[in-house]
Amino acid sequence: MSNTNKAQFSIGVIADCQYCNEQGTGIRKYAKSEQKLEECVTHFNTMDLAYTIHLGDFIDKDWESFDVVTPIYNSLNMPKYHVLGNHDYSVEDDEKADVYKKMDMPSPYYDFKVEDWRFIVLDGNDISLHAYPEDSEAYLNAANYYVENHADSPFWNGAIGPTQMQWLRDVLDKSLINKEKVVLYCHFPVYPENIHNLWNADEVIETLESYPNVKAYINGHNHEGNYGVKNGIHYVTMKGMVDTEENSYGVVKVSSELLEIIGYGRETSRMIKLQDSGQ
Repeated sequence: MSNTNKAQFSIGVIADCQYCNEQGTGIRKYAKSEQKLEECVTHFNTMDLAYTIHLGDFIDKDWESFDVVTPIYNSLNMPKYHVLGNHDYSVEDDEKADVYKKMDMPSPYYDFKVEDWRFIVLDGNDISLHAYPEDSEAYLNAANYYVENHADSPFWNGAIGPTQMQWLRDVLDKSLINKEKVVLYCHFPVYPENIHNLWNADEVIETLESYPNVKAYINGHNHEGNYGVKNGIHYVTMKGMVDTEENSYGVVKVSSELLEIIGYGRETSRMIKLQDSGQ
């Protein structure tokens, strides 16, 4: 990396730790995620990171699973953030409303700033069949939405609702005025086309493409990982930590012209050149 494009700061990124106290069958090794997360946190604590973010599915199921992996994650010696995943709601109905609080999140969706970058955390469970008790109005609304709009998409995905979409536009408007570059985080991908994508992926993409300062959208959910670029916005799916015996996580070096992803374990390293938009 040239001196003219020296990294401003670096970020630790983890996707789909998905811990529970079961060995798992096939590719997913649920119980092993405790050890993998410890290894990752120990590694990150040797680095100079602006923050670390986990991209959802912190647990696979059960409220008690949070109590195993949360202390490990909280031993990070830098600011730390969470994104809500669908499996984070694999708890009892009376516990669902408190999931984001259990994960020390200020709200299900939020934003924060580092230098001249705005980071936006989206909640793709906003309209979903897993985030609400089955006898609730929100569940019924999601069921109707699913039937009316997206019966061909897996029920374990979700959508971003109108209130959150308006909030997103408001944050993006302010970021444009303040000349901030933007990266978005969500558990669910929106691009390239994939079975894991948000139910309203097209609506989200259309909104993001209205803002020239949006540089990247980074997510988990698809454990195989993925990458695409569309109209100057880079879409990065990080591989799931829970899969296989091998670990998977990454560090993103952020600069005005590049996002350099350094992959560890199964994660893919990428050099992403950002489109110059004057932001």
